[in-house]
Amino acid sequence: MLEVIAFDIASCGIIARAGANRIELCANPMEGGTTVSYGMLKAARAAVTIDIFPIIRPRGGDFLYTDEEYAIMEEDVKVCKQLGMDGVVIGGLLPDGTVNRDRIAKLVEIAYPLDVTFHRAFDRVRDPFEALEAVINCGCTRILTSGLRDNAIAGAEMLAALVKAADDRIIVMPGAGIRSGNIASLKETTNATEFHTSARKLVASAMDFHQGGLSESTDAVTVDGEEIRKCLEALQSITAG
Repeated sequence: MLEVIAFDIASCGIIARAGANRIELCANPMEGGTTVSYGMLKAARAAVTIDIFPIIRPRGGDFLYTDEEYAIMEEDVKVCKQLGMDGVVIGGLLPDGTVNRDRIAKLVEIAYPLDVTFHRAFDRVRDPFEALEAVINCGCTRILTSGLRDNAIAGAEMLAALVKAADDRIIVMPGAGIRSGNIASLKETTNATEFHTSARKLVASAMDFHQGGLSESTDAVTVDGEEIRKCLEALQSITAG
């Protein structure tokens, strides 16, 4: 099972055509992903038939949200249900580094019957095994995590421990830094069954005119369809073996 991030509408089509199983739909790649617009939700749903899981994250930064921000998240979950999304991606912590159980359970309840992934807020928790139990008890169906490290390769030992501790009660999905060259070894190390990749590449602006007085890059983030296919091939080779 391979999930790929889409940050624009063109990426949705690329991901589907490359054969991935699911899209995590996000805006603002430089902030780690935030909730996309209503228009983008509608366009993505019309563009592909594979599963779409929009991230429900009102801003970048930490995962300590105010009551007002949780109210926004609740409304965004309702919109995702109305527009026919297959799941949502959520997360939220308390100041002491524990899962905000009450808020997460409420979001899961609102999302029902959609699948719910707890995102990489998990990588900021104080005790990953305590957090694992909390997320399970909240009713989430999977956790996206790098094993509390900058990338899943560095966190492989923790990921393997989390997969074992989960004991099929929840899916532990490695993500961050996963590419076709390391996904097979990560699968063997962790025994995970689902994987998350950005398959990211930058594309230069097609503008003919460029304002010479500005140094800010206008390159855009998109996905590499060939990289997605290579990831799938690497996973399939392990399965076949």
